Amino acid sequence: MANPHFHQILSEGVQRFIIDHENEDERAFVLKHKEILGLPSAEIARQIVGRKKAKTKLPLYYNGQNIIYPHRLNLEQCSSEKTARFKAGLVKGVLAADLTGGFGIDSYFLSKNFDKVVYVEPDGDLLETAKHNHLALGASNLEHHHADAAGFLSGNTAHFNLLYLDPSRRSNADRKVFKFSDCAPDVVSLLPTLFKKSNSILVKASPLIDIQQGLNELGLVSKVFVIGFDNECKEVLFLIANSEREPIIEVVDLSDGDEKPKPFSFTHTEENHSAVSLGEPSSLLYEPSAMMLKAGAFKLLANRFDLKKVAPNTHLYTAGSLMPGFPGRIFKIEGFLKPDSKSVHGALPEGQANIISRNYPLSPAQLKKRLKLKDGGGQFVIAFSGKAKKYLVLASRVK
Repeated sequence: MANPHFHQILSEGVQRFIIDHENEDERAFVLKHKEILGLPSAEIARQIVGRKKAKTKLPLYYNGQNIIYPHRLNLEQCSSEKTARFKAGLVKGVLAADLTGGFGIDSYFLSKNFDKVVYVEPDGDLLETAKHNHLALGASNLEHHHADAAGFLSGNTAHFNLLYLDPSRRSNADRKVFKFSDCAPDVVSLLPTLFKKSNSILVKASPLIDIQQGLNELGLVSKVFVIGFDNECKEVLFLIANSEREPIIEVVDLSDGDEKPKPFSFTHTEENHSAVSLGEPSSLLYEPSAMMLKAGAFKLLANRFDLKKVAPNTHLYTAGSLMPGFPGRIFKIEGFLKPDSKSVHGALPEGQANIISRNYPLSPAQLKKRLKLKDGGGQFVIAFSGKAKKYLVLASRVK
């Protein structure tokens, strides 16, 4: 195996030590000990860091037995369990390939919806780790190939129901890149080969990608999924299915709970042809989720929920009544404040609030300093530009 400590990590004593010490500062082990139970302390620390990260990001792995974790960067870059489950349900069939296997999270969940999944990864250490974990979790329908995407495709004659890629968004100089043509593998250059092997290609992109730029680069995209949870956009997915129709953009909130909004679907043409009404703040303020803001359906959102926008370039909406199913947060305006600490502290005697700034000259950090506020509490101070003037409001969250 590529990792010389593989078998030692899996020993009962080492596994017990990792579990017993997972809530401690792993850096202390490295400073105090050169070795722990015959292993370099840095290796033990890596496993502890992995468990900490997996507890919330990958609960299935965290609760599994004899799971081995890779380097921190691999864990940070891998899909979360929530997003991997979502992707695995988009296409079902007989054969799929994950051409950028990594830690193997997406491959594992794809294996639940396909008869066979091929995992492809050029890093031998990472491949052995993923393969071990797949077997430890009972996934026996995965085939592991030590190769890069282009090399694997050139030597393979099979036709796949789905090809999945999560290209690395770091350049050779370790700088973040956002164009698909700058990623590794270069998805744009690979497209002709990919289309020969499958009618469905799913590409994961950074939440920072310009969606229109991605559509222009890839072409023939049938659907774009903007997914996330807990008001954080996690991934933008491009499903390429050789479609000549205008792509549908779908916002999906994967948050836990029954009150999460339904998926919000639209096309750029619908958004561009939509009109929006402007209005002064009424009793309720509506703040779109991070996923909605990323997708860019600013006018359609107002129309579908019968809301008014507070200003053309301020992505806050208002209404006098509660609109169920709104994809974001809803606040009740408790009062209007002057932008000085005396006015604010009169309304907030404890000097504590959550600050939101939308199209306002000052950022939340700058407002906190100027208004002499501490973070936290149940109240919100929301600063924003309306169509005629700027507002500072005291609000409480309704949803």
